[in-house]
Amino acid sequence: MDARLNFFGNPLGAKFLKHINSAGHALGLSALPMTTQELVKIRASQINGCGFCTDMHTKDAAHAGETQLRLNLIAAWREANVFTEAERAALELTEEATRIADAAGGVSDEVWARAAKHYDEEQITALIGLIAVINAYNRINVIVRQPAGDYVPGQFA
Repeated sequence: MDARLNFFGNPLGAKFLKHINSAGHALGLSALPMTTQELVKIRASQINGCGFCTDMHTKDAAHAGETQLRLNLIAAWREANVFTEAERAALELTEEATRIADAAGGVSDEVWARAAKHYDEEQITALIGLIAVINAYNRINVIVRQPAGDYVPGQFA
């Protein structure tokens, strides 16, 4: 399968992605734990059906030491006992924010309160930004049908 468009190789696409990459880099340097960052990226990518980002972030997480058990259970985090309460709050916020069009009021006050209980202002700001950035990447990759499966950890470093 080939992508419909080489968005990454297109001059305007590359310029656009440079700015999104800069935003992602800034968020990556935040106090939000890297484990949580990868869980959020993976869960949003699963919801959006983005094979490229799911492939990338599961491989990056495994390369950074994440266990296969936890990676296998991200989509079923509610029933899994391998995630911390803070990670569960981040995953819940990720789901509601990613499915914002499906929720009649956006992110509920209850979900927000659970996230705010575990993360300080900088971390929750990073969490919101991260959810927005990964959703943007997911949409680009799904629209152009970016093939998945060939990512090698660190290839974009």
